[in-house]
Amino acid sequence: MATIKDVAKMAGVSISTVSYALNNNSKVSNKTRQKILDAARQLNYQKNGLASDLKKNSTKTIAIIVTDLAGPYYAELVKGIQEVTLSKGYDLLACSSVGEESSTAIKFLTEKRVDGAIVLAHNISEDIIALSARKEFPVILLDRTADSEFVVSIEVDNEEGSQQAAEYLIGQGHREIAYISGKTIGGIHAMRLRGYESALRKHGLDGRNRLHQFGVFDRDNGYSMTKMLIAQGNMPTAIMYANDEMAIGGMNAFKENGIKVPEDVSIIGFDDIELAQYVRPSLTTIMQPKYERGALAAHLIFQMLEGKEVDNYYKFPTKLILRDSVQKMN
Repeated sequence: MATIKDVAKMAGVSISTVSYALNNNSKVSNKTRQKILDAARQLNYQKNGLASDLKKNSTKTIAIIVTDLAGPYYAELVKGIQEVTLSKGYDLLACSSVGEESSTAIKFLTEKRVDGAIVLAHNISEDIIALSARKEFPVILLDRTADSEFVVSIEVDNEEGSQQAAEYLIGQGHREIAYISGKTIGGIHAMRLRGYESALRKHGLDGRNRLHQFGVFDRDNGYSMTKMLIAQGNMPTAIMYANDEMAIGGMNAFKENGIKVPEDVSIIGFDDIELAQYVRPSLTTIMQPKYERGALAAHLIFQMLEGKEVDNYYKFPTKLILRDSVQKMN
């Protein structure tokens, strides 16, 4: 495979001049640039994107590693990251950590194939993350922490947000409040469960009326679990869902069974995805600042690349968004 040195030799110029020409730097005349491009074409030279900046050995790329690229939750988060990276002249590369893609994600971290990584994936081990960060490779964790002074974590106060949701329902006169979620062993959803349980204990209420099931936190799972709750009978007056997608799936299940929201049952979600305001009835939910969190993560990456000191832990508050899916008890 031809190298940049080969191109320089054929064109009769220095390696740095080839680098300037291939990066459209104005220091190179049009005549010289054309000569270099002709040489590169004859040699079938392919620019090495992993070392495009010869002086800094920079890829000019930031990676975001997520468990699943699907779902509306990620849209605003990625937008916040992307706007910052593009403003700095960097590209953003998204990668899933599931299945065969997990090896690519690990290579990004361990082999420095990007200049920094924002990790929103719980199946990437803490050892790999800590090892990467110790190599002066900026790593930002979202929705989790790592026992390493070299890793920066950005979380949302999930427990407080869930407790706020439960307190609101209790304040509206609800005493039979169910909680529907997928797997809650560790992570943000375990925090949300704790917030629910804490609020109910505070008011002396029974928190046993809840459904948990292994599975993803999406509309299909919310739909099927709500159908299970309906089939059991003894319906609660209100239901908290672990996220908005599950709540929207639950609304579809209620509609199919002739159960009206909020007249027959009040529901509340978590995340405030864009769709939450457009479903009918519009969904009362807990908002977490997705765009702001993504933008902060990207800013911190660049501060670390510039050698600046940053804190290693940040926590964003949540906010209750009142819409039409909750009704006060008479």
